Amino acid sequence: MKKVSLQLVQVICAIVWCLFAAGTIFGFAALKPILIDQGVYSELCSPLNSTVAAFADGLKQSRLEEMSLKPCTAQDLKLNMMFTLGAGTTNVVALLVGYVLDIKGPRVCGFVGSAALTLGTLSLAWSSKLVAFFDPYIIGYILLAIGGPFVFISTFQLANSFPKKSGTILALLTGAFDSSSALFLLYRIVYQNWAPNLTLKKFFTGYLVVPAFIFVCQLFIMPKESYKTLGAIEKMEVEGLNMDGSLPEGEDGSRIIPDATERQSLLSNHSSGIHPVLSTDSRRKSVWENYVEAKLEKKTSGIFGAMHGRSASNQIKSPWFALMLVFVVICMLRINYFVATVRSQEEYLLDDSSLALKFNAIFDVALPVGGVFSIPFIGLVLDNCSILTAIISVSSISITVGVLGLFPSFYSNLIGVLILVAYRPFYYTVVSDYCAKVFGFDTFGTVYGLLMCLSGLFNMSQTILDKLTHTTFKMDPTPVNSILVTLTLLSAVSLITFLYRESKARDKKIRAIEQISETAEDSPESSADTGIHYGSV
Repeated sequence: MKKVSLQLVQVICAIVWCLFAAGTIFGFAALKPILIDQGVYSELCSPLNSTVAAFADGLKQSRLEEMSLKPCTAQDLKLNMMFTLGAGTTNVVALLVGYVLDIKGPRVCGFVGSAALTLGTLSLAWSSKLVAFFDPYIIGYILLAIGGPFVFISTFQLANSFPKKSGTILALLTGAFDSSSALFLLYRIVYQNWAPNLTLKKFFTGYLVVPAFIFVCQLFIMPKESYKTLGAIEKMEVEGLNMDGSLPEGEDGSRIIPDATERQSLLSNHSSGIHPVLSTDSRRKSVWENYVEAKLEKKTSGIFGAMHGRSASNQIKSPWFALMLVFVVICMLRINYFVATVRSQEEYLLDDSSLALKFNAIFDVALPVGGVFSIPFIGLVLDNCSILTAIISVSSISITVGVLGLFPSFYSNLIGVLILVAYRPFYYTVVSDYCAKVFGFDTFGTVYGLLMCLSGLFNMSQTILDKLTHTTFKMDPTPVNSILVTLTLLSAVSLITFLYRESKARDKKIRAIEQISETAEDSPESSADTGIHYGSV
């Protein structure tokens, strides 16, 4: 009982710090008005700019709505770059996080994350004094972006604390990650309604309690045992099995096979002569593993296991990786470009700054709430649909959101945003699910980490799109959005076409193997003991 209580405390602590640190940088749309109000990068503007002049005279008002501040082009681009570099870094660092977890374990990972968050917080808190030496805003935001994945991904191992509730724990952690973007929203609400003197220095000085909490938890509360790899956690989520193909401790198989008679039949067959088969990596598979993989292969139309057992380098060179990479890069670019520029886009499309401000406020609330709301439905979709169906769904939603954003209509754009906030976690979950089922769990950390890393690097091109919008297109977001929607369509069609063809080809192979197996079982010679046992489910 004491052990269970400690495990529960560990899970609660992880959820708390994920809520305040895992993905706070994605609340940039809420933080940006505060940065503008406090004159961040205002020195880039002409002194004739009225907003800058107000800053120079030290004029402050208590409510952002009354000020209706608009940054000049140089200031807006620099602020957007701050988010672009932060969002890109979060994805780039995913590969490093996986490496540190596998080599050093979750405790070291937590300490690294806590240190990065501390340095980032100090950089933003003491920005006025550090600005003479380096850019404290960009450096601080990048450090927050580094700390987030370290403290978030290191919590996945806690899914093993309660094997029967592993899915629920992962959902809670993911929900905390999505909700963490609301931190800056709360800051903005307090700042503009009750505490206009809550400066960046005061806010981030108080925020130091978060990395301190993480450090103390890692030191005294979190488990010391070795880390379960990302592949092990993903395997348990997808298959319900540990890396060795066995049931997690405390499981009876009901999660994998609900029917008690079927479970008993499987175990009886195992005890009466069914032996594990040899996988492509020469590891003998358990009966549970054979059973689950056979089910998954049928459900995914043969796509499950397409690249299992191959080296990471061969997997990365394949079309399975390349086509998904292109699709992920474009989708991520569209999401982050919108988050960084939501208010300026709506100001141009709606031609009404008050409506744009209202739209921005709705988005700030919808982003964390929509992500949490969609989590239960994501699991249902992935559990009952094939990979191909999931990819088609993600592509269709992405294109729909993009098209809705092209019209100068408040309600059209609002519908698009409400779909977007629910689509965002669905998109990330489908990508990780695809990597696990297609490439396997042995190389999951490397392949998925590299996919996110390369996507983060390509995401840096968002600054180019932002500059084009401000200069070439005179603040009109439609040309850039149209290009991104077109690229989304092309990449989605290419990926779906490839998956459809491969699915059909692998389906034929599976049927051919089943026919050969049935023929062999009907043959009298098949009962002879050849000395080699192959499992069958």
